[in-house]
Amino acid sequence: MEKSKKALPIVLASALAATPFVAVPQAYAVEKLDVSADNDGAGKESEYDIKFTLEEDLASGDTITVDFDDDFDVDKDISKKDISGIDVKRVEVDGNEVTITVDEDFDEGDKISFTIKKGITNPDDKGTYDVSVETENESSDTDEVEIKKSSSSSSSKSKNDYSVTLSSKAAGEKVSLKLGKISLKGSDELETSSTITVTFPEKGMLPSSIDEDDVKVNGYTAKSVSISGSSVDIKIPSGADSDDYITLEFDKSAGIENPSSGDKYVFKVKYDGTTYESDEFEITKNGSSSSSASDSFTVNLSDPGAGARTSYTFDADFGSKELKEDGELILEFPSSDMVPGILTASDFLLNGKAAKKASALGNKVALVAPTGFKATSKVKVEVTFGAWISNPKTAGNYTLKATVSGRTLESKAFSIGGSSVNPTPTNPTNPTNPVPVPNTNTNNSTATIALTQNALGKQTGVNVAIKGLGVGLQKQRDFIEIVFPVGYKVPAYIAPANISVNGVGANFVAVRGQNVLIYPSQDIPAATNANVVINPAANIVNPAVKNTYSISVFTSEERGLLFARAVGVGMPSPAQPKPATPTPQQPSTAIPANAASFKVNTASFTLQGKTYPLSVAPYIEANTTMVPAQFFKEAMALTTQWNNTSVAVISGTKVVKFTVGSKKAKVGNTEIQLPTPVVLKNGMPMIPIRTVTDNLGYKVGWAAPSVYVYK
Repeated sequence: MEKSKKALPIVLASALAATPFVAVPQAYAVEKLDVSADNDGAGKESEYDIKFTLEEDLASGDTITVDFDDDFDVDKDISKKDISGIDVKRVEVDGNEVTITVDEDFDEGDKISFTIKKGITNPDDKGTYDVSVETENESSDTDEVEIKKSSSSSSSKSKNDYSVTLSSKAAGEKVSLKLGKISLKGSDELETSSTITVTFPEKGMLPSSIDEDDVKVNGYTAKSVSISGSSVDIKIPSGADSDDYITLEFDKSAGIENPSSGDKYVFKVKYDGTTYESDEFEITKNGSSSSSASDSFTVNLSDPGAGARTSYTFDADFGSKELKEDGELILEFPSSDMVPGILTASDFLLNGKAAKKASALGNKVALVAPTGFKATSKVKVEVTFGAWISNPKTAGNYTLKATVSGRTLESKAFSIGGSSVNPTPTNPTNPTNPVPVPNTNTNNSTATIALTQNALGKQTGVNVAIKGLGVGLQKQRDFIEIVFPVGYKVPAYIAPANISVNGVGANFVAVRGQNVLIYPSQDIPAATNANVVINPAANIVNPAVKNTYSISVFTSEERGLLFARAVGVGMPSPAQPKPATPTPQQPSTAIPANAASFKVNTASFTLQGKTYPLSVAPYIEANTTMVPAQFFKEAMALTTQWNNTSVAVISGTKVVKFTVGSKKAKVGNTEIQLPTPVVLKNGMPMIPIRTVTDNLGYKVGWAAPSVYVYK
C-alpha cells in the first residue's frame, strides 16, 4: 500500500524541542545511493540495481546489507549466484534484509554497483517504498522506489531484442563490440550529457578503465566513460543529441574480453529509466582463435611423485591484463611446505628470461619481470628443478594459481602420486649430475627431541638429535625443518645466531607459521648425525595448556616425516627412545586391507596405502586412546557431526553422542560412562576411540607402532 508521512505528536515534539542536544561521534554513511527496479510493476518479480559510493574502505569478508521495505517479498533462498557486478563470498537473508559478504577489497571513494538478479518481488500496491543500504563500516542511506500499477510495468523494461555483434565468440578473447540498433520507447530522445548505462554479463569482461575515444554513440565519440562493477556509464556526445535510437560501438582497444566460460549471455542498456535487453549471444569455450584467453592452464611436472623435488612449467594467457617490465607475477602453490625459504631469481623463467626478483611468503612466490621484458598477456612460466620446489607430501589432485595485475587464473587439476616416476632420479637441468638417492640404512628410531624448559608459557630451548639423514644436506641450500604443534608461539623471525647445527651457527633461518627452516652452514653427509640446538633466545614459547605435544622433523631432501617425538609441557616428558637391543624377531601383524591406521602423537592416518592429515594428533590419556572426531568421519566413513560442545557419530540406526567436558555419553537412549572426559583441542573434540568402535561393531588392533580400526 502507499506510504504516508505522519507528524510527530505535539507532546513528543515539545519534549524533543526541550531536550538539549548531545554531540555524537561522527559516523560515515554510504553516499549517492541509487536503487532502481528493472520492472516497476506492482506484484512483479524484478531485478534490482544498487549503486552507491563508499566513504570508508570495504575489505574482503566485510558485508553490505540491503533492507527492503516490509511490503516487498524477499526470497530466503537468494544465493551468491544471484548477485552480479561484485565478487561475493556468501549471501544471507533475514526477513527482508539481504546481507552480502564481499570477496574483494574496495577503497574509500569507490563506486559500488551490483544487481540482485532474482528473489525480489515488488509490493502488491502502487506507491513509493524505501530501500536502505549500509555496509559493515558505514551507516545506511535510503532511496525511494516507485512501484506502479502492474499494467505499467512495461514502461521500465523494453524487450527490444537488439543484436550483439562481436569480432570473435571465443571465450576470454579481446573483442570489438557493437550493440543495437535500439529503438527508444515512445517519444524518448537522446540528450547531450545524459547517461547511457550498459550492464555487462560479467564484471570480468571489463578492464579497469576505458578511454572515451574507444566508445561511440550513434557513430560519435562518447563524451566520457566510467566503469562501476559490471556497468559502464557513457555520457552522450552532442552529435547524438535528439536521436530516437541508440547504437553503441566499443573498439578492440577498449580492452573488453568475452566471458571466460562458454554459455549464452545478454547485455542490458538503460536510458531514461528504461532497460533494453539484447538478444542472447553465445560464447564458445573452445574458440578457433589461437589468441583466446583461458581461465585455466595445464601444469607440466618433471616428477609427479608425492614430496618429490620437481620443475613446474605452464603457459598462461591473462587476456586484457599484461605482464610488463618490472611487473609482478604471483604463483600460489597448494601449500607453504612446497616452497623453500630462499629463492634464486634465475631459477624462474618468464618467456625464457630469468626473473628480476623472486621472493616467497608462505605458499606464494612473487616474481618480478626482468628489465627489457616485452609487455604481453601470454606468459610461459618455467620453475626450474634448481628452484627446489617440491610436490605436496600427500597424493591427490591439486591446482596452481597465477596472478597478473589483479587477474587470477587457476590451473587444471594435476595429479600427485604416491611415488616418483623416475626409477633413477636425475637432475633435468643437468642430466649428468644425479639427484642423491636416499640412504635406506638410516634409522632414527633412537632420535630424540628435548626441551630446556617445560614450564607453561615460558621461553624454551629445543635440542634435536637426528641419528641419520637419508639424503645428505648441502650447505646454504638445503634445510632441516622443525614443525611445532599449535599452542607453541613461534616468532616471525629467528636470528641464525640463535640456532646451531653440529655446533656451527646456522647460515639462514626461515619461519613459516609453526615451521622453522634451518639452513646449515656446512655440508651434512647422508647417514650422519645432525644435532640441532635452538637457544631460548630464539623466543620460542611453550603452550599455556598442560599436555604432551608432538614436534616433527623433516628435511628438504627427503619425502615425508623424518621422525616426531612427544614432549611434556607443564608435566614430565614421555620417555624418549633408547638404542634398540636385539630381540627375537616377532611375526609381523597383518593389517586388514580395509583398515584405517594411525600412530599416537602423529597428526595423520593411513587408509588403503594413502596418508591423510588430521587436525589434532591422537594421544593416550589415562590408558585411553583419544582420537579427533574428524577420524570417524574421514577414516571410518561414519556420519559424524560436531561443534565446540557436542559430537554425534552415526552408523545406520545407531547413534553415539558425546558432550565436550563430560565423562558421560549416550548410545541411543542409554547413558554410558567414559574412561576419560571428551576434551576440545584446537577446536576439535577428542573422543575415546573404544567407545565408538565397541558400540558400532568395529574392531581395534595393534601392529606396532600403529593402531588400526576395521570392520
